[in-house]
Amino acid sequence: MPVTLIENFRAIFYAPFYAAFALGHYAREGVEVRLQMSAAADQTLKTVLSGSGQVSWGGPMRLLHAKDDNPDSKLVSFCEVVGRDPFYLLGREPNPGFRMADLAGKTLAVVSEVPTPWYCLQYDLRLAGIDPAAMRRAPARSMAENIASLREGEVDVIQVFEPYAQQAVDAGFAHRWYAAASRGPATYTTLNTTRDFIARDPDTVLRMTRAMYRTQQWIAGHDGRALAEALAAYLPDTPVATLAACCDGYKASGIWNTTPVQQRAGLEWLRDAMLACNAIHSKIEYDDLADMRFAEQVVREG
Repeated sequence: MPVTLIENFRAIFYAPFYAAFALGHYAREGVEVRLQMSAAADQTLKTVLSGSGQVSWGGPMRLLHAKDDNPDSKLVSFCEVVGRDPFYLLGREPNPGFRMADLAGKTLAVVSEVPTPWYCLQYDLRLAGIDPAAMRRAPARSMAENIASLREGEVDVIQVFEPYAQQAVDAGFAHRWYAAASRGPATYTTLNTTRDFIARDPDTVLRMTRAMYRTQQWIAGHDGRALAEALAAYLPDTPVATLAACCDGYKASGIWNTTPVQQRAGLEWLRDAMLACNAIHSKIEYDDLADMRFAEQVVREG
């Protein structure tokens, strides 16, 4: 039976998910996977729970929320793809020696479209001894609007992902201050389903995991240009040269896993970030949310 995979939203840092299709790895594993866009990022897991799709990709942040709200939640991740934070802080002036303390007194525009980037940045600030509530934040606006605000000098620092960062740097009005990936593991995107689906169709879960592992290995062995050319049909609004630069940057920062095994340290960091800002209230454990049987098997098999 075909599997419906729910796409969280379209973004360059999700490149491995598109590459799995573009490179034909699902087909080679003998599984028919149909891609379906989520109505909204906060609806992605609800689509899986409703049965309209069997698997989704998205942030474990939402799995943590679901488990915090309902300890009996059967939502689970089975394959990690983005193991580090893909967001950047851009400033109007160069700052090669950036420290979190440099944000003091600056007007900061954070991501408003999804909550995880701000959860994580708040934890960065707290670990640096800075109260996030003391930050001077701009009104909530889209990343595109924040790019315009930085260009016009209305804000000092913005939080964005690619291609916004690359485009702003190329245009000459922005400088990269901080790559959030540099903090280390912080689980960002996994393949997610229900424990019921895994019990019902473990072979499909295994095949999807193996296809993603093949994709991860391909990406590790190719440069950004090759990846950009493979993805071009999925991201037609971004010129291939820009897309290649974004992919090279993301590869260099290590945001994409080279195996599908979810990093325990990354999930625990994200959980602790959410606890610190009261986004969740229970110390959920790794094994409550991650089923890595299939990931570990495909790595053993090589």
